[in-house]
Amino acid sequence: MTFKNPEFFYLLLVVVPMTVWYVFRQKRNTASIRISSTAPVFKAPRTIRHYLRHLVFLLQVLALAAFTIVLARPQSSSDFENVTTEGIDIVISLDISTSMLARDFSPDRLEAAKNVAMEFISGRQYDRIGLVVFAGEAFTQCPLTTDRAVLLNLFKDIKTGMIQDGTAIGNGLATSVARMKDSDAISRVVILLTDGENNSGEIAPLTAAEIARTFGIRVYTIGVGTVGTAPYPVQTPYGTQLRDIEVKIDEEMLQQISSITDGKYFRATSNTKLQEIYDEIDQLEKSKIEVREFSRQSEEFLPFALAGILLLVTSLLLRTTVFRSIP
Repeated sequence: MTFKNPEFFYLLLVVVPMTVWYVFRQKRNTASIRISSTAPVFKAPRTIRHYLRHLVFLLQVLALAAFTIVLARPQSSSDFENVTTEGIDIVISLDISTSMLARDFSPDRLEAAKNVAMEFISGRQYDRIGLVVFAGEAFTQCPLTTDRAVLLNLFKDIKTGMIQDGTAIGNGLATSVARMKDSDAISRVVILLTDGENNSGEIAPLTAAEIARTFGIRVYTIGVGTVGTAPYPVQTPYGTQLRDIEVKIDEEMLQQISSITDGKYFRATSNTKLQEIYDEIDQLEKSKIEVREFSRQSEEFLPFALAGILLLVTSLLLRTTVFRSIP
């Protein structure tokens, strides 16, 4: 057993002046009834009450000791718990270009990608996860963190139009790599999701992939979009109308990125398929799990608190009944 606040044991020093005062008071006690001789008293048999006359003081001292132990917060470290920790840093690099508003997913590609990613985040309890968004340029929406609430709230705020339109896949990947290049995690992963072809940015996607490989970062790429055409909302003089546009995903480039970094490429053609992809990534990365056994501290103050109360109440009862002083 250990104590969280052992400094409270100094309170036990109070027992010394308490004992001195008790002894002094016992010697100062005077008889309440005056008699000519005490000889008959000394010859009288001594009862159990005589031998236990100091019991009240002893119970009070023990109660003080029990309450002092409570203040010192006794803790047990005899319980052990197995905790699984992946030791993985993950950055989700999400395309937020206007093409992500296509309605081949429900309600659209961007919202579907956000919802599935948020479920993925909620299930990775021990990982640090960050968020990078890109369109014509890229920026970090959330650095690596274990604060799920903050990360999920930032995910909810993502929408198209936050930055210049376009598809800068290379910039999105390079920014993600920059976020974790100094990480000392066991495994470092980028999940890059896009629905188009690289047409913006200063960094070529394959160059960014080479940089990721240099830092030992694995990249899972996801191409989002049905095969053929997809309904896309277009503003017209008569309001928003859906028009079919051709789905263009540079799958060859995404496959190369994943191959260079020892990752994997996925094609998502529906909400269900996207969910299955994240589930597969979840399982792939759980192969890196390490099991660590650690001691869990448990508060053990309750027995001492109950003992202190019982001792104090008992001393008060004895003092007012069996050992009551008659003036």
